[in-house]
Amino acid sequence: MDRRYTRVEFGPHTVEVPEGGYYDRFRMNPNLDEVARDPRAGNIDYFRRIPKQLLDSRVGPTWAPNFYYRTSNIQLLFLAPLSRLRAMLPTPLEPLRAFPGFGLVALNFFSYAVCDNDPYDEVSIAVVIRRPGARGSHALELRDSMRRRSFHAHVLALPVSTEIARVRGVYGYQLPKWRAEIDVSIGADVRARIAGPGGAPDLSLSAPLPALRNVVPQSHMGTTTMVNKVDGQWHQATVQTNTLSFAQRLFPRNVTVSRNGGPLSKLLDGLGASTIVRLDVVKDAQIVLNLPTPLRAFDRAGA
Repeated sequence: MDRRYTRVEFGPHTVEVPEGGYYDRFRMNPNLDEVARDPRAGNIDYFRRIPKQLLDSRVGPTWAPNFYYRTSNIQLLFLAPLSRLRAMLPTPLEPLRAFPGFGLVALNFFSYAVCDNDPYDEVSIAVVIRRPGARGSHALELRDSMRRRSFHAHVLALPVSTEIARVRGVYGYQLPKWRAEIDVSIGADVRARIAGPGGAPDLSLSAPLPALRNVVPQSHMGTTTMVNKVDGQWHQATVQTNTLSFAQRLFPRNVTVSRNGGPLSKLLDGLGASTIVRLDVVKDAQIVLNLPTPLRAFDRAGA
């Protein structure tokens, strides 16, 4: 059955969203009792302790943070030469050194099955960076980040599969988003693909599914902080993740990555992303995405 769509206002923009979907019904301020009755959403107690606020944003007043009730993702963490990463990062961002001469590039395929702005898929290529204002040992910072599951990153590409996700990301966050065909599947094995312009193959991956580990809600929390410029000024936006079912493999075998010359393939090639140091498969997680806030750590440097 074909899905029906309706046009809604998002700030000064008009976009199509699924008729009767979460955005159409709730406009980013959901009734959590209604969400709890949605069998697709699962247990949403985590979100009840995070109040939403009506905040000013680049597109006018908006309810924040954004809730993602049921998500999954596949991440490959690559080694890449520091010289390539520095060339791609705006000053004063600095790649976090993982090994002598090498930093880290994260490729993520996300699938958001239930969220405030309706289901969509997303692909991210980001450079893992030093915490803004950090000094001293890279090794100690990396070890601390791994222990706390808290990383900072600069996103270089963030294509999405729906128009409202593109509009929110571009105009609300000034992130490098565009529309693309994306597929993410976590079954007996893990598979993901994104198409380039005109539907031609761009980037795909496949791997055997590692044994998954199920954990108690809020026992395996993580934070990613995206650092980018908004209207010419440095900002940061935090992403909090409540992981429920996951697997991780260091230096994984039998991972196939196909680069077919599209925008993301060329970006990975340009970064020199080579050896896969870690595969993460998240079968089930809940995510909270906060609005960007001004970043003051660079003020002393006059950046």
